[in-house]
Amino acid sequence: MNFFEGIAKLISSLATPMKNFQNILPILFVLFSLLWVHNLQAQKQARPNILFIMADDHAYQAISAYDSSLALTPNIDRIAQEGMAFSNACVTNSICAPSRAVLLTGKHSHLNGKIDNISPFDTTQVTFPQILQGGGYQTAMFGKLHFGNNPKGFDQFKILIDQGNYYNPDFITKNEGQIRLEGYTTDLITDMTLDWLQNERDDAQPFFLMCLHKAPHREWLPAKRHYKKFTQMNFPEPPTLFDDYEGRGSAAKEAEMNVLEHQNWAGDSKVYPEIMDELGITETADWDKAAFERTVGRMNESQRASWDSVYRPIMEDFRDKYPRMSKKDLMKWRYQRYMQDYLGSIASVDDGVGELLDYLEESGLAENTIVIYTSDQGFYLGEHGWFDKRFIYNESFKTPLLVKWPGTISPNSLNTQMVQNLDFAPTMLSMAGVGVPADMQGENLIPLLEGNGKGFRKAVYYHYYEYPAIHMVKRHYAIVTEDYKLIHFYHDVDEWELYDRKKDPLELKNEYDNPSYQKIRKKLHKQLKKLRVKYKDSEELDREFISRYKNN
Repeated sequence: MNFFEGIAKLISSLATPMKNFQNILPILFVLFSLLWVHNLQAQKQARPNILFIMADDHAYQAISAYDSSLALTPNIDRIAQEGMAFSNACVTNSICAPSRAVLLTGKHSHLNGKIDNISPFDTTQVTFPQILQGGGYQTAMFGKLHFGNNPKGFDQFKILIDQGNYYNPDFITKNEGQIRLEGYTTDLITDMTLDWLQNERDDAQPFFLMCLHKAPHREWLPAKRHYKKFTQMNFPEPPTLFDDYEGRGSAAKEAEMNVLEHQNWAGDSKVYPEIMDELGITETADWDKAAFERTVGRMNESQRASWDSVYRPIMEDFRDKYPRMSKKDLMKWRYQRYMQDYLGSIASVDDGVGELLDYLEESGLAENTIVIYTSDQGFYLGEHGWFDKRFIYNESFKTPLLVKWPGTISPNSLNTQMVQNLDFAPTMLSMAGVGVPADMQGENLIPLLEGNGKGFRKAVYYHYYEYPAIHMVKRHYAIVTEDYKLIHFYHDVDEWELYDRKKDPLELKNEYDNPSYQKIRKKLHKQLKKLRVKYKDSEELDREFISRYKNN
């Protein structure tokens, strides 16, 4: 029985002869009061729910809505099919914790203070979930936050400790303290999210729900149901797997993120430590074998037996072939090992997205729920011979962004404009009808979602700080448009690079000194200078952060 049927029943029960108008007044007052309360509740529920799903290091080229040559992600693709895919979504700083800080605050790294994975997050910063919670939304977070252990603005949370583990992870929870759960992390995070939707969600409030997956972050351990399949697969190599960086500056040449030279043999490629010893393979880093023990060694007896039944024969075959393998052979072998585990890890994320979308449909929530899928940044899948992120070159700078909003976004929409994770906070606040703080620096993406991109920004700003550090990617800032990219590498160098994004999508030719590009170069320099002022970044801040980094 709905609300209006209930009112009709009430009137019917009171339909007795009335002697005068005074007998009717109290009844009318009650009825109008009930109608007023119902209207308020209906207005509240009309505000959309928001389900925000974010993976860690999920490359856009590993989502079949963008490119089906590497991976098939049918469930993640459903969001694009029913909504909009952004082909030029990007980040302001391609590294995990800073990216998440930008997402939460709507401010560039130099203003929110989280410039790298080392510096602490400024907990006095106001995050958009706090604002949503204050605006009447029920809020929850499950999965990987990466910094802090008591996220503000959430009615419920269960988050991994630091990077978390793929198997049998520990969680920090709001109500239970620290707990350890048996199972595979991606599945556990999905189950937590579903359980909250089914059992803790308040029907009277709109909700904001964050499902934050660890996968496919390093060291890429797939679930049992996937590694049996993916370890048998062979994947196409990127055309730049053996890039020699000719014609580019020192930054690309000196970075330490080559699949062959810099991935860990045990931790990343899963070569058993005793096989490494037998073959005389030295550790890539002093935590190479330790990473294997920390991840594979965390499995329980049953999990480890299943893992060994699949991976040990692979490694014994490698042991037999290794003495005859050339450097090129080793690169090819390590690339395949990398893709098998990385893409196998993504398969469970896709499974989980499917479960969540199915529940929204079955429960009737889908009609009024916005679903957003993204990653904290992109990732190199062998392009330029690399893994990891950090650079402003496309594969780590670009991030997947798929949005489904029934009744607002036309199905199978594509947007090519320059949007950033900087925009997520003001956009979600606007979706919820909550005021956006004046100090947030992002743009509202709702006009783009509605199909009206007129007057939207033409260029974005990027700044990476964590150097010298692991992977040795030099500090740099840049301006990027749909057509061009101008980069300044600084600190221990002073080098500029200019790329034509349309003519050179692989970013192999630096056009900075090309006379044909001098007019474009001059224009981009002016635009970059204006962006630095607009976003309150400066050479003074660059020097301050360099000094702070040295002192740490």
